[in-house]
Amino acid sequence: MWALTICIFIVIYGRMLEIYLVTSVAPVPMAAMMGREWGGMGQNYLRSLMALGFQAFLIMVCVAIYAVLVQNIATDEDTIAAIWSCVGYTVLLCLTLFKSGSMAKAIFQAH
Repeated sequence: MWALTICIFIVIYGRMLEIYLVTSVAPVPMAAMMGREWGGMGQNYLRSLMALGFQAFLIMVCVAIYAVLVQNIATDEDTIAAIWSCVGYTVLLCLTLFKSGSMAKAIFQAH
């Protein structure tokens, strides 16, 4: 469980750091957006920025669903089944957090 918890925190903090880094280089692609030859760079930047915002939304939805699923475990009478259910839900959360980036980029066609 500790490894999964560390993995989840690394993914979430890594995504936040990625958002900070992408927004810090905003002046370069935005300045090139009006040019004829370099306009595609600005459009791709906006797509990737929107994909990052949508990815943050997907992460919030995944964590909210996880919270609801884990909350229902507390009513289980079988302790072993409750522990394995919690481990399974945590693995599922970890996998969905890893896939949120590729899903958001695919929706906004950001490369």
